[in-house]
Amino acid sequence: MLKLSRLGSAAVAMSVIATAAGAAGVDDGRGFPSKPMRIIVGPGPDIVGRLVGQKLTEAWGQQVIVETRPGGGGNIAGEMVAKATPDGYTLLLASAAYTINAALQPGSFDLVKDFAPVVFCATAPFVLAVHPSVAARTVQELVALAKAKPGVLIYASSGNGTPPHLAGELFKSIAGVNILHVPYKNAAPALIDTVAGQVQMMFVITSVGLPQVQNGKLRGLGVSSAQRTPLAPTLPTIAESGLPGYEVIGWNGLIAPAGTPAAIVNKINAETSRALKQPDVMQRFSGAFYDMAPANTPEQYATYIRQEIAKWSKLVKETGARVD
Repeated sequence: MLKLSRLGSAAVAMSVIATAAGAAGVDDGRGFPSKPMRIIVGPGPDIVGRLVGQKLTEAWGQQVIVETRPGGGGNIAGEMVAKATPDGYTLLLASAAYTINAALQPGSFDLVKDFAPVVFCATAPFVLAVHPSVAARTVQELVALAKAKPGVLIYASSGNGTPPHLAGELFKSIAGVNILHVPYKNAAPALIDTVAGQVQMMFVITSVGLPQVQNGKLRGLGVSSAQRTPLAPTLPTIAESGLPGYEVIGWNGLIAPAGTPAAIVNKINAETSRALKQPDVMQRFSGAFYDMAPANTPEQYATYIRQEIAKWSKLVKETGARVD
């Protein structure tokens, strides 16, 4: 699970919330919400948005509608929310894809300037999984094999510019190995070919990868989070397996249009944080292979987003990774 310190350095992002408060005037949020709210979902699963939306509906007596707007790598959903009235009634379910896109292909909106981070909700690590035919049972053995056979091993991903793609590029960069990347249209065919042995390895999200590891169709070597996850307690982290500093996670959090009143941002943060502590929510998140994010403030979440953009921008510059 992500350390709270990774979300720290609140002062760095204080201007984000201060700007929102200044633009909002004297709105103290006490009348919020007085009408239905929307959570817009771009790429990835919508389960976090639906669970949070359900709890906010129960708490406030106003319906929270979850709308899926796929396409454009998140640009369609992101642009919709960036242009929405900054009153707290339209939120975006942000994910790792948005910070990666900010580094790879800046779109019609600026993830830092055009949004007010609200609350970091959940994380989902990736499993570094290999086909059972690969002669490696640990991360160290995989690195040694890749160094002995440069350019021979192949890793699949759900497409150029996706988190599994960048997970592989970061692995190659830190380990100093040459592994061939083969992008697929989405995760399903990539996983099929990895299980079939057409490609040797894949960074696969826990909800999809762990069942394949448990049934023996793939061999799990490690998880991509900074700390071990209770979702797969027997798997070490890649970082502790000889690649210090390695961390790539899927994540979800809520962000609002820039200029949303700070009082409303804080109110959504507080109620969502309460919802995430409820046993039924924790159980459902665990069942969907998500780890709960640590308690956090909007300022801490803003800092995390900036750190992620900086990390991916550095990697893109070093490796030349690109979308097309």
